[in-house]
Amino acid sequence: MSILAEFWGEYGCFSRPEFKTERVSYDVITPSAARGLIESIMWHPGLNWVIDRIYVRAPIAFVNIRRNEVSAKISASNVRTAMKTQEPLYLSTQSNIQQRATMALTNVHYIIEAHFCLNDQAASGDNAGKFQEMIKRRLRKGQCYSQPYFGTREFAAHFSLCETIPPCPEELLGEKDLGYMLYDMDFSDMENIQAMYYRAIMRDGVIDLTNVEVMR
Repeated sequence: MSILAEFWGEYGCFSRPEFKTERVSYDVITPSAARGLIESIMWHPGLNWVIDRIYVRAPIAFVNIRRNEVSAKISASNVRTAMKTQEPLYLSTQSNIQQRATMALTNVHYIIEAHFCLNDQAASGDNAGKFQEMIKRRLRKGQCYSQPYFGTREFAAHFSLCETIPPCPEELLGEKDLGYMLYDMDFSDMENIQAMYYRAIMRDGVIDLTNVEVMR
């Protein structure tokens, strides 16, 4: 059984891994980020979410944003020292501030079609119908496990249950090759975590993930 969840927001940034310092977003949301949106609505240790299709329902548009960020973080050793000496523990943003540019998406709007599978952590009383009704109820009422966001926490996402898929924008009609994109991370071997990629093809605003070839 699959569900259709609608997400929209003012900004989104799904960072390309080849850019280190400055953040540059992919043209559309990645499958792993789409799964993160669904899990933010309904997370359960007994569920594995699978993204089937991504419907892009707004023209792809970029905006350049410059933000002030800090270049350091409080270390564990500083925390331990402060606990022993009672000295103030803080991070001076004035001395650690730096400005970075972000090439982000603007006016993002996606419909995510996904289904779940029960895993070995599901309890004996768990069943697919119960979870299906739970996530639909949460989507209708605007309830979530954690606040969903588009790539970075500053870019909050609004959401609802999708009853009818909106039409594809004229700008996205036809077939568009979006190149190689991050698909997900393989955590099967924690000593050797690998990134997985796929060739993203969008047809009439739809990215079909049911039969993609994944590369490492």
